[in-house]
Amino acid sequence: AGADLVVLCDTNGGSMSNEVYSIVKRVYRAVKIPLGIHTHNDCELAVANTLMAVEAGCRHVQGTINGYGERCGNANMCSIIPNLILKLGYEGIPKDRLARLRDVSLFVDEMANVIPDKHRPYVGESAFAHKGGIHVSAIRKNPETYEHIKPELVGNTQRVLISDLSGESSILYKAKAFNIDIEKNRRIVKEVVKKIKELEMRGYQFEGAEGSLELLMKKSLGVHKQYFDLIGFRVVVEKKERGEPISEATIMLKVGDRIEHTAALGNGPVNALDNALRKALHKFYPTLARMNLVDYKVRVLTTTDGTEAPTRVLIESSDGKRVWGTVGVSPNIIEASWQALVDSIDYKLLIEEENI
Repeated sequence: AGADLVVLCDTNGGSMSNEVYSIVKRVYRAVKIPLGIHTHNDCELAVANTLMAVEAGCRHVQGTINGYGERCGNANMCSIIPNLILKLGYEGIPKDRLARLRDVSLFVDEMANVIPDKHRPYVGESAFAHKGGIHVSAIRKNPETYEHIKPELVGNTQRVLISDLSGESSILYKAKAFNIDIEKNRRIVKEVVKKIKELEMRGYQFEGAEGSLELLMKKSLGVHKQYFDLIGFRVVVEKKERGEPISEATIMLKVGDRIEHTAALGNGPVNALDNALRKALHKFYPTLARMNLVDYKVRVLTTTDGTEAPTRVLIESSDGKRVWGTVGVSPNIIEASWQALVDSIDYKLLIEEENI
């Protein structure tokens, strides 16, 4: 008596969708006030059950961004909202706010200090990603063949991943995204495809390293500029009986006709090498001071070689405006890191030069 709303709760998350629909329908016929629905995801049905409840008469929906909640989570509003508006035709938030859905999802992940799930429907990084050559060829002709909505409706973007599954269509798609005109140069396209397949056989991966991929394409075209040449570097880690290890890198580079020889300390050998490289280049390219490393990942590529196993290093860098990834592979983790670091700096200098 006096209630404005009745919320039906599947608190243990155990109801099937047909049960939810039937129960809501019966309650809808019996009461004269609006109904709401609150579901949990213990059976992986929280979103489906919410949609069925709305179809049965509920007009109030409870859920959480990204489905965060106890046990297996609550109903994910980042799936419910676009399903209701784009699929079922219900009125909801305006289109300009729906287009901020991915940003909201990422913001909540950031606040919760959780790595975003790239496979989330609608808002995940992979929600509109394509890898196989046939798929990419199809979406270039008609995106609806493999995309159920336009990604920008929910603030997402179409992505094409480059791998050993990639064909010429994938390379042409990425080249266009990089503003590289190779449409009429099939020899270069075939060369890039062959090179990528060879590199991936050695352990390289370009799905998270589009900076390295763009550099590879421009090297194949012969338009890549060499910003500096390495003469040599040395990295030393000293550990005494007491105290923390000390890492120092010494590096000698040639920029134009000038040679720079310097050294730097760091928190570990890779950081020391990174610091020495930046220190050596600073007087020639001062804008590198605005660039910083935001992520560093190491993957051991074989499980049988122990500490001799080849490693893949993925680096994510940012200058505050853009974020880009680069990759290196070697049995020596310092060498793999060096490759990724050099690509990262090359890419930063390249995009600055192109935007002048």
